[in-house]
Amino acid sequence: MSPPDANERVFDEPWQATAFAMTVALHERGLFTWTEWAEALGQEVKRGDAYYNAWLRALEKILAAKSAAAPQEVDRFAAAWERAAHATPHGQPIVLENDPKADARSP
Repeated sequence: MSPPDANERVFDEPWQATAFAMTVALHERGLFTWTEWAEALGQEVKRGDAYYNAWLRALEKILAAKSAAAPQEVDRFAAAWERAAHATPHGQPIVLENDPKADARSP
């Protein structure tokens, strides 16, 4: 498989690029090794779901395993992001402040 050319899309959806970037950033900060990541991702890929769905599940599980974020915390932020995405005008960046249910403290 060759690298994509300049006009080829690498990700099908923006959230996939975000999940990818978050994974790289967390690895660079030392939260996990690439071996740990490969094992976590491999376990999820074996379940047979779409690749980036497996990627997201692996990221959620490694965050919980490393005590970086509890599953309910991840779920809370995911719900807040989803609400913010629906409340954000097309073409604008999605920010949690756009969540209509957000208060001044957290999602």
